[in-house]
Amino acid sequence: ARAQIEDQVALTVIGQGKPHDQLAVGDNGFGHPGASGNDDFQVAGPDLRHDRDRGGWRNFGERHCLTVIFRLPFSEFQHYAIGEDTHPYYDEYAQENYESLECLHEFAQYRPEMTAPAETLNHRIEEAEAGQRLDRVLAARHPDLSRTRLKALIEEGRVSGDGATITEPSYRVKPGQTFTTQVPEAAPYEPEGQEIPLDILYEDSELIVIDKQAGLVVHPAPGNLDLTLVNALIAHCGDSLSGIGGVRRPGIVHRLDKGTSGVMVAAKTDLAHHALSRQFEKRTAERAYLALVWGMPMPSQGRIEGNIGRDPRHRKKMAIVPEGKGKPAATNYRIVKRYGVWASLVECRLETGRTHQVRVHMTHLGYPLVGDPLYGRATKARVKGLPDNVVEAMRGFHRQALHARLLAFKHPESKEMLSFESELPNDMKSLCDILESI
Repeated sequence: ARAQIEDQVALTVIGQGKPHDQLAVGDNGFGHPGASGNDDFQVAGPDLRHDRDRGGWRNFGERHCLTVIFRLPFSEFQHYAIGEDTHPYYDEYAQENYESLECLHEFAQYRPEMTAPAETLNHRIEEAEAGQRLDRVLAARHPDLSRTRLKALIEEGRVSGDGATITEPSYRVKPGQTFTTQVPEAAPYEPEGQEIPLDILYEDSELIVIDKQAGLVVHPAPGNLDLTLVNALIAHCGDSLSGIGGVRRPGIVHRLDKGTSGVMVAAKTDLAHHALSRQFEKRTAERAYLALVWGMPMPSQGRIEGNIGRDPRHRKKMAIVPEGKGKPAATNYRIVKRYGVWASLVECRLETGRTHQVRVHMTHLGYPLVGDPLYGRATKARVKGLPDNVVEAMRGFHRQALHARLLAFKHPESKEMLSFESELPNDMKSLCDILESI
């Protein structure tokens, strides 16, 4: 259960446990550094005691029942609840990471009220399904609902097996069991439609493909609660939107940074959202970017591989991290055009989709993106020898010079392979023209 009290958030946790289990609040719990009971939060519970001998706060009763009071605004609690890697604050935290989006979608589904079920699904377990996870079995039997959506329904107590409520998605099913799933009606979503111009490349009843302009934030989040792509899509699509994750909103399958322009796809139904997400996860969707980078990459083409995680020295940055940390990432690049020794237009094709992947990989190689406020500032060494007008243009480019030029995927319903391309936007094209004059 969750409640917001003025500028605090109270989170009550109830669950099965054993005496002496350690309470994980902090880095192992909500991702917020600190111990139980500091300036940011305090913990209370009838069976909660501090173990002086073994350290930490431990449960001395047969059930975990505790309340965590967070002394911070709800928006900050939301940040910690969904995790650092899904933090969409401002440009620095916008992301293209399709895996982390699942966490954000799940959090966005929360509603304090339990709406009346709109549909009841029944499923009897066959011998071939015995021993499998409940969420996996239900996802296979009901392909119009994503596994993430079904997992949320289970955790909300909307799935019962032989009359008993099941709340563990990992519950192992047995042959002959009958499970009933209550699927609620799509609940109204907080973001409202706003009339924001969209460059639409394709649209049908299942999905919409747009050419996103630089400067447009994709998803509402603290710091950018409106005037986002989602607000624009809600206004444009209207009643054609189905319940994505139980909420009437477009399904954001992947994300482009605020400062990145180019092709994006959004789902209009749960089926499309699930199918498109699988293609990004399985790396069958094709994506190509054009990046204007400092210098002349050597070799002229190659493959950059390295796990990407949060930079330990700069929390706003991502970085290549040691094996065993972060998430695997791979980018294939080739030079399309050279501008002397000062800059190059590079095509990058993604094998994975990680936060700031192109920006981090090219920086790691030694050739950061022009205009990148985090990784590619116009230092004296980088502009040395350039004419004054070119230096002025390079320093005056205030976004990362990155454009998603190609997106190809299989249509979730017709199975037809669709491919969409976008030309360089005017600001990048103008900068390339100036560099051409060197």
